[in-house]
Amino acid sequence: MASNMSRRHLLKTLGAGGAALAGGTMFRPMAALAASDVAFWATGTLDVGDAWSRAADDAGLNVAFTDNGNDPGPAVARLVAGNANDLFDIGGLQGGAEKELAVQGAIVPWDMSKIPNYENVWQWAKDIPYLHHDGKQYGLPAVINADSIIYRPDKLGKVDSYGVIFDPKLKGQVAMEDAWINSAVFAAMYLKESENHKIGNPGNLTEDELGLVMEFLIKHKRDGQFRTFWSGWEQGVQLVGDGEVLAMTGWEPIVYEGRKRGLQVEYAAPVEGYEGWGNNLVLLKGTLDRGLGDDAHKFANWLFDGFYGCTLGEQRGYVVPSDRNVAYAEAHASEFDPAKVKALAEHVKAKFSGKIAWQNTRPDNFQLYEEWWQKLRNA
Repeated sequence: MASNMSRRHLLKTLGAGGAALAGGTMFRPMAALAASDVAFWATGTLDVGDAWSRAADDAGLNVAFTDNGNDPGPAVARLVAGNANDLFDIGGLQGGAEKELAVQGAIVPWDMSKIPNYENVWQWAKDIPYLHHDGKQYGLPAVINADSIIYRPDKLGKVDSYGVIFDPKLKGQVAMEDAWINSAVFAAMYLKESENHKIGNPGNLTEDELGLVMEFLIKHKRDGQFRTFWSGWEQGVQLVGDGEVLAMTGWEPIVYEGRKRGLQVEYAAPVEGYEGWGNNLVLLKGTLDRGLGDDAHKFANWLFDGFYGCTLGEQRGYVVPSDRNVAYAEAHASEFDPAKVKALAEHVKAKFSGKIAWQNTRPDNFQLYEEWWQKLRNA
């Protein structure tokens, strides 16, 4: 295991441009870590840039953020068999991998008595699947949202179904993400709700259900329905921004970015429902080995204190599921508009009031998903 000194040296090197050693992209240069610093390895959209400095002011913590690339497969592998547990203290991962990581001994349970701000987290967010294993809390819902369809109303009118993605009239003008954790769920929701196929949980398909969904997607790909299967924030924004597609399944922040570029872009409220997801905080085992457990809990408590939630909402349109966000904005109206913070929270709550299929990064037939998705890529 890396010593604290060697870890600090490597993280400093990463900040200077060696992020590939950890499998991620460092968002900002770092100074050498002090004893009270925490290394946060999470999906890039959780980064708040220079605003991390507030953690030092509020909680005495210097946060070193590294993008883990978002893809749960490589992230889990680096935690279990790579060097991520030596380098980082807290992970921010798409929900579903907690059980596997706990069984493998890569993460440890949170001590909820050390995170008093968790009391203000919305109850239904606390009830999200995958947060617990063997009666212990391994995941904290840092960010939640529900995804659907990005579309151009000036070209298509109102869109309210995933059927637009499979409409032959839009052949070559639609796209889906190159990730089964999202695209297989969207297709399953459509087939279940609008085509009346017998599908139980769109986020955890049986072998037969998965075959049905993937054959459906492969057929449409071979027919030329999709302009592309996109990957990553930049390509997603480009497809919309350049007018290459009229509709695609994807992330809501792409809508906001499209609007910044002067486009008429909307986010659909599909009759089939939304795909719900959570990006959850996990406590890496190496953190306790290094004696940094208390600092990691301080970080988690700070993240739920309100400033981070207001900042992330302003930057990304994502929500930390806590009532502390509005309370913080009301107490700091010179920094944040309380009405906007409340409106964003109500927007996300409204999406979760209807049909939801939860994203699951580790469904029961995980390996089959991987095999089927490779068949689609090769089709």
